[in-house]
Amino acid sequence: MSQTFEMDDDLRPEYDFTQLPVVARGQGRKRSILTVQLDPDVAEIFPDSGAVNEGLRLLVRLIQQAPSQPGTQSVIASKEQS
Repeated sequence: MSQTFEMDDDLRPEYDFTQLPVVARGQGRKRSILTVQLDPDVAEIFPDSGAVNEGLRLLVRLIQQAPSQPGTQSVIASKEQS
C-alpha cells in the first residue's frame, strides 16, 4: 500500500534549492578512501593497509630511480609531468 503525505511547506515557490551543491562536513571530507581487493596470495604478504602503502611507495621509488630504456616512459613519470 502506498501512502502519500502532504507537508506543510512555508518556503516560497521561487526558492529553488535543487541546484545547490552538497558540501560534506566533518573529518572525512578532506580524505578520500579507496578500497582495493587484494588476491589472497598478495593479502598474505601485507598484514594491513600501512604495509600495502609502504610496499607501493617503495615500488614507486624504485621505478623512478630505474634508468628508462630508449623509447619508453614510465607511467609515473608521465603523471608527474601532467
